[in-house]
Amino acid sequence: MADKYSILLPTYNERENLPLIIYLIIKALDASKFNYEIIVIDDGSPDGTQEVAEKLQKFYGEDKIVLRPREKKLGLGTAYIHGIKHATGNYIVIMDADLSHHPKFIPMFIKKQKENNYDIVSGTRYMGDGGVFGWDFKRKLISCGANFLSQFLLQPGASDLTGSFRLYKKNVLEELVNSCVSKGYSFQMEIIVRAKSKKYTIGEVPISFVDRVYGESKLGTNEIYQFASSLLYLFATV
Repeated sequence: MADKYSILLPTYNERENLPLIIYLIIKALDASKFNYEIIVIDDGSPDGTQEVAEKLQKFYGEDKIVLRPREKKLGLGTAYIHGIKHATGNYIVIMDADLSHHPKFIPMFIKKQKENNYDIVSGTRYMGDGGVFGWDFKRKLISCGANFLSQFLLQPGASDLTGSFRLYKKNVLEELVNSCVSKGYSFQMEIIVRAKSKKYTIGEVPISFVDRVYGESKLGTNEIYQFASSLLYLFATV
């Protein structure tokens, strides 16, 4: 069976960003002749994101754009569980819909995965020519501090624990998601830590992370508190 890639796009108030990110995904994957689908999981966005998604589906076709909305915001982890249930690909790509992750890196992820049959390929901002653009000093400090603490306490075997741009074998992601406790910002960290404990292999591709153009960052005090709590939980239990 030929490989198929299911791109999971959880959205919340991404009306302005959704048309461009979908255009860029299609451009990148069509150029490389990959078989794929884009699954949009909107959590009841009040800004009309779902209506935009419906127009995009009509334009690109139901074979390319799959809509699987939910009634309200229920957390990133549950969004992935919801998306996986509807994915027909044997590989899953997860990424943000806010243009911080450029789809041009997806073919690089696929190439990296094929090199050593990796279970996971993770985009990293902290290796090679990877980096972050558009953040102020405070946000960079929070991100680097969170990653440093995670590396020091958990020894995960990957350089970017809090990133959310990754490729997974579908069966691997299903197992990891079902074993995770975290549902929010710290979900990405937990999934890598649990992957290491289960002896899954992880490849990395340096990426450029660009701060969102439209909308507001979803990282707040509550997310930072949840991250710290999850870090201590994983340190004590995994």
